Amino acid sequence: MKRALNVAASRAKPALAHARRHAVRTAATAPPVDPVQITTLPNKLRVATEASPGHFSSLGVYIEAGSRFESPRMSGVSHLLDRMAFKSTQTRTPEEMSNVIDSIGGQILCSSSRETIMYQSSHFHSATPTAMSVLADASMRSLFLPEEVAAQQDAAAYEIREISSKPEMILPEILHQVAYERNTLGNPLLCPEDRLPLINGKLMDEFVKTWYRPDRIVVAGVGMPHEELVELAHKHFGDLQVPPIPLETPPPTPRAVPTHLLASSKHTSSPSLYKSLTTAASSFLNPHPISVPPEPSYTELATAKAQYTGGQLFLPRTDLEFNHVYVAFEGMSIHDEDIYALATMQVLLGGGGSFSAGGPGKGMYSRLYTHVLNHQPRIDHCASFHHIYNDSSLFGLFASAHPSMSTSSILPILLHQLSLLLHNPIPLQELSRAKNQLSSSLMMALESRSVEVEDLGRQILVHGRKVGVAEMCGKVASVTAADIRRVAGRVFGAAAGGPPTIVVMGKEDVGDWSRAFKKFGVGRSA
Repeated sequence: MKRALNVAASRAKPALAHARRHAVRTAATAPPVDPVQITTLPNKLRVATEASPGHFSSLGVYIEAGSRFESPRMSGVSHLLDRMAFKSTQTRTPEEMSNVIDSIGGQILCSSSRETIMYQSSHFHSATPTAMSVLADASMRSLFLPEEVAAQQDAAAYEIREISSKPEMILPEILHQVAYERNTLGNPLLCPEDRLPLINGKLMDEFVKTWYRPDRIVVAGVGMPHEELVELAHKHFGDLQVPPIPLETPPPTPRAVPTHLLASSKHTSSPSLYKSLTTAASSFLNPHPISVPPEPSYTELATAKAQYTGGQLFLPRTDLEFNHVYVAFEGMSIHDEDIYALATMQVLLGGGGSFSAGGPGKGMYSRLYTHVLNHQPRIDHCASFHHIYNDSSLFGLFASAHPSMSTSSILPILLHQLSLLLHNPIPLQELSRAKNQLSSSLMMALESRSVEVEDLGRQILVHGRKVGVAEMCGKVASVTAADIRRVAGRVFGAAAGGPPTIVVMGKEDVGDWSRAFKKFGVGRSA
């Protein structure tokens, strides 16, 4: 019998070899399988999945809504909707909602931003149907009971006060409001404190019915079969219909509006503006009766383009440990091909705190570390930033320094770093390091299942497709030193599209900032 088995095995070897060669030829000629699948339901809601092996699944409901779409009457609603998620719904009591979330045993959250509101869950594969039910309930069927709204108003008021007391948290928010004065991306992300008592269940329900439309929703999933998610999305969202375009809301009754809310924020040093930006308080200046303009229509709000204005604002705070200086410019939108060069530039500048436990991988070879933090012991923090949106972006630098260092001496240090990008060639080794760091950051971030599904959902909302990490890294790799200088000129050179945005918080202002810009050849005013 042993001899028979050996003979059979020897005869099988040529057949196995032939099968392997055939499989290799087939794999080489077959088209690659796209890991991303997208299905559009009859009501125009999109369902997207990405194949990804693992022990967990993640799914989310991503809605093109947020603070940039809020009218003055709706200001702050997105913030409260975030806080009201996973409370009472049409099908679950608060206790039932809490119990089912505990039973899933994963991570469930809601988050609002300027352009998106998302409801997301990461869980074991078997919990996907339950998680979808919870997300659909929270997003589409919340009751907004008065007692729950009141509790979240109190919690939001505390949250606003806490954030407003921390310069590193509130200043990026104020920067947006100065950069896009009274429009779209300049709408407050945090609910203005005097608006909290005005936001009730009726107002939130109106916002949901207006903006939570199926054509503005993407249901995305990672780690489950595409057909399964399509079936679940159809079950929970299939009856959601595209509502008719709402008619314009009648203008409200004329009321008194404080002068500080009408005055320009440019070149202002009044502390009242700080209060209006962070809490929108409206009771401490003499009011002047005026007629409030009519409420914008849905179409006007949905199609409004971000209007970058720039401006300068000084916020006196003698109680702070450090003086803070922010300088920003309008960058390009996420759809612009130059966005990859600008992102590379932000990594090249890098920066961080004066103390870091990391090594080169933490960005300690970046310019703001080597050129600023290593030479200016009184600067505690210095870094670049880049906030990207559908039709604009904010690019810039900030520094926090001990009061013994005047703010008028901080601004030239920041502008000098920008001028080097405009006027000096960039060493290829430095550029290569920045590109490698950006590409590795992109790939490492997507190792997280929750980041992966959020990236999928947001990209379908923005691009209508998934821009893969390989494609992004390829575009980063193609960025040249000439691209960096060209894009630097486009953003903060003499031909820049708009004036700079400068926000200073601390014991003193920066003084004649325009002279510093001219000295270093930075900005349109140069």
